[in-house]
Amino acid sequence: MRDPDFTGYTPNRVAGVTAEEVIEVHSRHVPCDGGGVSGHPRIWLRIEGDEITCPYCSRTYHLAPGAGDDGHH
Repeated sequence: MRDPDFTGYTPNRVAGVTAEEVIEVHSRHVPCDGGGVSGHPRIWLRIEGDEITCPYCSRTYHLAPGAGDDGHH
């Protein structure tokens, strides 16, 4: 479900709408496919701040503390 408060490519979590699952990642570029076969097309998300929520499946990816200095590539 889409987040009605998203800004550009960095949707924000919305209580009661966004999935409770938060996945910790170590890179600012993260792929999301909604969980495989029953998911959605694979997309790449870029974390600008600390986290990003997938606009397809509402999974939230949180950047691990100290991670993310990947040269902005």
